[in-house]
Amino acid sequence: MDVRFVTVSELTARIRALIEGDAFLGGLWVRGEVSNFRRASSGHSYFTLKDSSCAVRTVLFRSRSRFLSFSPENGMAVRVRGYVSVFDKDGTYQLYAEEIEPDGAGAMHQALEQLKARLSAEGLFDAARKRPLPLFPACIGVVTSASGAALRDILRITGRRWPLAAVVLAPATVQGSAAPEEIARGIGLLNGLPEVDVIVVGRGGGSVEELWAFNSELVARAVYASRVPVVAAVGHETDWTLADFVADVRASTPSAAAELVTPDRSELGLFLARLRERLAGAVRRSLEQRQKRLVDLGGRRIFRDPAGVVCGRRSEILDHLAARLVMASQLTLQQGAARQSTLAGRLESLNPRAVLARGYSICTRAGTGEIIDSADRLAPGERVDVTFHRGQAGCTVDEVRGLPTFETGGFGEVELSSNTPD
Repeated sequence: MDVRFVTVSELTARIRALIEGDAFLGGLWVRGEVSNFRRASSGHSYFTLKDSSCAVRTVLFRSRSRFLSFSPENGMAVRVRGYVSVFDKDGTYQLYAEEIEPDGAGAMHQALEQLKARLSAEGLFDAARKRPLPLFPACIGVVTSASGAALRDILRITGRRWPLAAVVLAPATVQGSAAPEEIARGIGLLNGLPEVDVIVVGRGGGSVEELWAFNSELVARAVYASRVPVVAAVGHETDWTLADFVADVRASTPSAAAELVTPDRSELGLFLARLRERLAGAVRRSLEQRQKRLVDLGGRRIFRDPAGVVCGRRSEILDHLAARLVMASQLTLQQGAARQSTLAGRLESLNPRAVLARGYSICTRAGTGEIIDSADRLAPGERVDVTFHRGQAGCTVDEVRGLPTFETGGFGEVELSSNTPD
């Protein structure tokens, strides 16, 4: 009897083919408890998923890890979606995880707190970044189920309060594994419409599990990235999700969100009526005040006798200025006359004719008019002219005699003979 031998690799490949060919093992959800969890430097995560009697090795590759909204920890109850295959190196089968969810309220709460703390540290919840809602929106975007009561409530209230606004729906599944991606995609689509002024994201009430899609990191980041304000309206007043923390405004219900994003046209009408009354009253009071002021101004002297008020005062000022000008002119003339008299006296004292009047005379050389101030400059027989206070005389020098020198200069004595008195 011939025996056919196979290699270990062939055996492993056959087992892997059998396992991977099983449709049940190709895509299933497995519930269990995490143990021996570790994250390798490559970014892949390895752990054991076990229950009370069995365990299976589980791998979560790095490419799928980034979609987790929490960090698995030892002892945490989880639900794992994935497929079963064989690890060739040691010939063991393992579960290859594609998605992991907390299993049970405790695990879900723990995962939510982890994600909440991380997003808060990144600043997604900061109050400083939250924007006010538009007062009069022309277009309201809504992300919710197309068949849900939330949409009907929003349309009803919007139509009653502010029918001028258009409502654009981005339909999305609001619960289940596909919901986070659809909700985030809807927010992105509405942000691509320039006419959208505000977005309402939400759904009606439900259990924690049914509202869990709005605790997704994918939804939280889509709300954070929105270019227009976002109102989160998830469940009832007591329900809180991560979308509520990230949104610009949180509404207790979808109906409350519709009231928040729309003005009430009836209230606006009353407000405008009050403004109209206030404006009419302000105009009336302003006219009355101006009329009273006009009457007051009409009774003033400036309007009763404008020429007297304007010209009278100026005429008085002009007379005063004219009087000052006359006084100043007289004073200037008097001062000028006194100064002229003084200068004339000084000038007269320097007049040589005044000296001649006291008996002095001026001797000049005949022909040249040179003034002779010393006798030694003359010679006997020389002709000179002598000027007196009244008249002149032409003279001939008969004799030159020397005289003592005075303080004012040297002098001499000249004996003259006059032939032609002038």
